[in-house]
Amino acid sequence: MIRTLKTVHGWLGFFVMPWIVVIGLTGIYLNHSKAILAWLPGPSFDERQIETWPGARRVDYAGAEAIAASVFPEDSFEPSSKDSYHGFDAFILKGDSGRVIVAKDSGFYWVKTRFLRKTYDPDGRQVDTKIYWGRIFKVLHRAGWLDRDTLGTWPADIAGGAMALFGLTGMLMFLVPRIRRLRNRAARRRQARAAAAPRAAAVPRPQRITLRT
Repeated sequence: MIRTLKTVHGWLGFFVMPWIVVIGLTGIYLNHSKAILAWLPGPSFDERQIETWPGARRVDYAGAEAIAASVFPEDSFEPSSKDSYHGFDAFILKGDSGRVIVAKDSGFYWVKTRFLRKTYDPDGRQVDTKIYWGRIFKVLHRAGWLDRDTLGTWPADIAGGAMALFGLTGMLMFLVPRIRRLRNRAARRRQARAAAAPRAAAVPRPQRITLRT
């Protein structure tokens, strides 16, 4: 039994180790998000530069659609009800692959996907990238990987069951030998008492002598 438990425990440990590491690290982030984010790279572009950017030009809705189509050529877009972004009047176009946000007065635009936001100047040059670290860590903690749309949370669910079985086999490997040793000790004590009983019965008891005067 112990040999089987060791084999199962070892393979489970090999399988769940990546998820244990991911869940541990993302759990630290969830408890100390501000401290962790302070060490990670963030956006470096000062958006106040947009107001004085050379070559800035006004864009209408047709121009915003053309920009969106150049970013995601296979998507069809629909406008959002919102008309501002980061304090700038903007066209916000939503597609299947992400959102394209175009500042009306300057032609700057942002491309937002699930985990990234890229900033482009009016000439299409990328000037900044923002990674949504918090979203990445939360998805990893819940689903176990980033492409949650493909398999949902099944990988994390399977890994969770494997972790529970990993813990159970570890407990059994810890307890079974100790329970066995306790039983063996109890059996040896019973045998010792049983072996001592006949010897005690064979020893004659001293007779009591009463002296009369």
